[in-house]
Amino acid sequence: MIKAIRFGLVSALLQIVIGPLLLPACFAQEPGGQGGQQGQQGGGGQPSGGRPQPGPEPIGRDRQPSQFPDTAPRPIFLSGSVRLADGTPPPDIVLIERVCNGVVRPEAYTDSKGRFSFQVGGQQGMVFADASVGNDPGFGSLGSTNAGQQRGDINPRDLTGCEIRGNLGGFQSDSIVLTFRSALDDPEIGIIRLRRLANVDGFTFSITSAAAPKNAQSAYEKGLANAKKQKWADAEKELLKAVQTYPKYAVAWYELGRVYQQQKKLDDAVHAENEALKIDAKFISPYGQLALLSAVQQKWDDVVAHTSGWLKLNPNGTSDIYFYSAIANYNLQHMDVAEDHARKAANLDPQHRIPRIDHLLGVILAQKADYKDAAEHLRTYLKFSPSAPDAAAVSQMLAEIDKAVGAPPKP
Repeated sequence: MIKAIRFGLVSALLQIVIGPLLLPACFAQEPGGQGGQQGQQGGGGQPSGGRPQPGPEPIGRDRQPSQFPDTAPRPIFLSGSVRLADGTPPPDIVLIERVCNGVVRPEAYTDSKGRFSFQVGGQQGMVFADASVGNDPGFGSLGSTNAGQQRGDINPRDLTGCEIRGNLGGFQSDSIVLTFRSALDDPEIGIIRLRRLANVDGFTFSITSAAAPKNAQSAYEKGLANAKKQKWADAEKELLKAVQTYPKYAVAWYELGRVYQQQKKLDDAVHAENEALKIDAKFISPYGQLALLSAVQQKWDDVVAHTSGWLKLNPNGTSDIYFYSAIANYNLQHMDVAEDHARKAANLDPQHRIPRIDHLLGVILAQKADYKDAAEHLRTYLKFSPSAPDAAAVSQMLAEIDKAVGAPPKP
């Protein structure tokens, strides 16, 4: 009975994990590439990203509470800049993240000079998490997620102890820790420093971008603007213009592939991402998109090839890359690799932002007759996804496992 339920769950896992991958995409960088990420780690000692002119030390962080002691929720503005360790601007747009009580929230992007500013609370507009950010609770960062939904005003006390950091793949970010802030404080918080990670050969930006002529850059930027508004046809038109004007525009090919993905033009999307890699083989971002597209089409050998290409360029890995590699290896019956990569994905996702990692681990371990650990992971999955469409099936599997091992069912 366990075996029958187990394989039914695998089918459900694939349908639910793969199905949402064609949702509206995440455009994490204006000049493309992917931001740092969550498995790859962010600021405060975890691998990540930010940039412009040296600014003063953070201002207003140590001030006494303002004359509004009631700390009623009010919009609070923060601004600053990101620079590399040598003082130069970073090579790409950087995602700015706010980390409060272990929860990571994407807030803004740096501009072309590395400046950033955003409103914490009452923020309008959308921040799209990139393929490496990985904060989609359902299926991981390779899928899409509207991570920057509108938020209401925030209580100043809720910011105390929060970290502001950059996120750019291949870099480690310092963090700025906030103390009590009020709406009347100077918004400037200072400079976030990035340091290049060792043993990383790939980049989340393409070196070919610097040579793009102005008219190609203009078309590219218009394409990204339309993509953010989910005007996919208009975005496609502009990005096509960019690559036709400058065929070696790797990042434009990459973003064009993501736009094709949203329109379910999967063959065109694969072609565009492969063009990006032909132009710049060390551009990591297309590997992630190709892994996603191959998973959608259940081309498991291709998923393994693309995730392996990513990991060769960046051995640090990411939770989502390891997750998709684990799914592919499971379907190819490479069970030891599947388990190893699923465990690595879980280790890189301690906050369980991708609950399906535990689901997959539970299925793998059940097939290997490690029922005790399988049950633990399946319970963790249900804890973080109690309303998942397959929750009843997972609960049934748990009941069968408990019955088989003679353990009393747990609530």
